[in-house]
Amino acid sequence: MERHPPTEQEILGEIAGMLATVLGEYGLDEAEVTMEARFTEDLELESIDLVTLAGKLQERWGARINFAEFIAGMELEEIIGLTVGRLVGYVADRLRTAELS
Repeated sequence: MERHPPTEQEILGEIAGMLATVLGEYGLDEAEVTMEARFTEDLELESIDLVTLAGKLQERWGARINFAEFIAGMELEEIIGLTVGRLVGYVADRLRTAELS
């Protein structure tokens, strides 16, 4: 059976699940995770939560998904305004690239 990289919708679902786990520790698991949701302002994630999320992303998709590398080139304002959709796009792009190589 031929495997295709997951769709952005499937990736969003998985990331939403990871975020529910992270946010659940604060009792904030009711937060709605959409493509437009911002990690800091809308989901109220602290930097430590992003580290936890980075670990979960790597657990799920391996070394292809390097969150630190993803945000390394961003300005502080970009990181603060980072949306779930931008992360989903990054993951989708990395998985497609891995599929082609």
